[in-house]
Amino acid sequence: MNARIFGVEVADELRAIFREPTALFFSIVMPVGFFALFVSLYGRIPAGPVPVGTGMLATFGAFAVLSVSLTNPGITVAGDRERGWLRAKRVSAVPIGVTLAAKLVAVLPYSAGVLLAMAATAALTGSLNVSVVELLRVFAVLILGALPFALLGLAVGFQAGPNATAAILNAILFPSAVLSGLWMPLEILPAFFGHIAQFLPTYHLAQLAIAQLAGEGAAVHALVVLCSTAATAVLAAMSYRHARS
Repeated sequence: MNARIFGVEVADELRAIFREPTALFFSIVMPVGFFALFVSLYGRIPAGPVPVGTGMLATFGAFAVLSVSLTNPGITVAGDRERGWLRAKRVSAVPIGVTLAAKLVAVLPYSAGVLLAMAATAALTGSLNVSVVELLRVFAVLILGALPFALLGLAVGFQAGPNATAAILNAILFPSAVLSGLWMPLEILPAFFGHIAQFLPTYHLAQLAIAQLAGEGAAVHALVVLCSTAATAVLAAMSYRHARS
């Protein structure tokens, strides 16, 4: 029974995301468009063990899943709060935890879809040089590693309205993408960008994805992502309790 209710909740969240054209544009169309532009210009340049185009699949892919996971749960929960829907859920037969978990799970198919679109774009431009196993590892790391950012989105959504939530989360997303080298390699940016990146979980998520291609150790990056997940889970729980009071 609970599994069926959860499935209904996830399906409802998927439809809610699809019906929001702004969210679709910023979380799917724009990241794929950016990737198509940059990979067509620079994707076939050889660069060490990981070709530029393949490495861009990890870095732009990180930006793509962040765009999906950071904004969508937060904006939808903010809208639900504004309409009083979450208050109604608290007194309904469906546990509120099921609804919130569904909001997190619903971003997974969209994250996978945007990554597949990027992989197809890289293949069409001749920039994809990776085995299926490596590609699946990158996808798994990026999709699962986006959890702390989805939790952060929920934390903001519990406190702000839909428009304010969108503004706050985009103000987090775009500077983080630039400072973490998700759009342009940190090597061609001012040195202080690289120093700041070490403290950003977005940077460590991208490096964890790149490590799946380069065959390098990534224990530190994985630890940072795990710690970020724990921290944002606590933040989301505290934000939810504050919103209820």
